[in-house]
Amino acid sequence: MEFIPAKEQEKKAFELMKGDFGYKNMLAAPRFEKIVISSGTGKQAKTDRNRNDHVLDRIYKITGQKPSIRGAKKSIASFKVREGDPVGVSVTLRGNDMYQFFDKLVHISIPRTKDFRGIDRKVVDSMGNMTLGIKEHTIFPETGDEDIKDVFGLSITVVTTAKNKKEAIKFFEIMGMPFKAEEEKKKK
Repeated sequence: MEFIPAKEQEKKAFELMKGDFGYKNMLAAPRFEKIVISSGTGKQAKTDRNRNDHVLDRIYKITGQKPSIRGAKKSIASFKVREGDPVGVSVTLRGNDMYQFFDKLVHISIPRTKDFRGIDRKVVDSMGNMTLGIKEHTIFPETGDEDIKDVFGLSITVVTTAKNKKEAIKFFEIMGMPFKAEEEKKKK
């Protein structure tokens, strides 16, 4: 299979989708807006002061862009969290960084996941955005196996201009997202 960069695939998506969805202009077709990568540090940050720095460093290596520390919005006494305490790390990718990250995610990282059988179509919401939960950040090639004891999870949200779920799923399929095969309806 020939590798086509995500930016070029958006143009191809317009050509393939214009008949089904009635697009007259390329700007009407779905395209990427941004990709948000985030990770919560929560309890571990309270016991290990270097936890946030570790997560910051790893996400920087994965994305190539420096993430920011996110603070708590409210004080919650039962969780022992005060307003402004660091509870997570987040980075937003746009432009070429976004396309490069998506290519790496689809063609390198997701296939490295243990027991991978495809992504469920339920990860696409009704507004046309996709949110993936990744249990181990070690699926990305930039992370070395030497720090295997400090594994953390990530949330990756891909924001598109798609108008609905059906349009978004078709767009992600064209872009190369490996969804699970649809189950055949049982015949009676």
